[in-house]
Amino acid sequence: MHGSATVGWLVAALCAVTGVWCVLRARGGSPRQRADAGAEATMGFGMAAMAVPALWDGEPVPAVVPAWCSVVFFGGLLVRESAAAVRDRGAPGARHGHAHHVIGAAAMVYMALAMAAGGAGAAGAHHGQHGGVPWVTAALLGYFAGYVLWAGTRLMPSAAAGAGTAGGVTAGPGHGGPGALGAPVTALLARQSGVVAGCRLAMAAGMFAMLLGV
Repeated sequence: MHGSATVGWLVAALCAVTGVWCVLRARGGSPRQRADAGAEATMGFGMAAMAVPALWDGEPVPAVVPAWCSVVFFGGLLVRESAAAVRDRGAPGARHGHAHHVIGAAAMVYMALAMAAGGAGAAGAHHGQHGGVPWVTAALLGYFAGYVLWAGTRLMPSAAAGAGTAGGVTAGPGHGGPGALGAPVTALLARQSGVVAGCRLAMAAGMFAMLLGV
């Protein structure tokens, strides 16, 4: 990808950690929750791989190779998510989640195509060869920036409630011992809605950073 290698490694680390978190979130959930978490884990790991700066330096293979591999990978994910959206179109609460997954997969396909067409790698960056369509890039940047802000506001009440719970546990009577300290953390991790929002916020932020380098 174009841009700073440091930013690329940070995005790769963020997306990889988010992918692992999504895998852990899938454990013990319902079939629907496992499917959603699996899709987001796949997206996170794919984004992490695509953000690795070493793939775009042209050594030992031309950077166009990982670009087209990313097109195939995220194209398959886009088809899968589109089919899931059609299959679950009548399910309550499914429309928004599938729509976001479809937009995310489509954005990754767009970025991979842009890198493949625009001379990805050090040579392309040196000559300013960006393969993206400006208005498409701007629209996607606007969407993911808005999503980060929206998801962040959804997490704020949960964080406040968690802080109140933590204060009650640590300050209340009869809650001594090391086991009490882990209870609030366990309760927070068990809130599926908050974990889902956190994972999607992290990946949207990573997507925004990657789009800046197209």
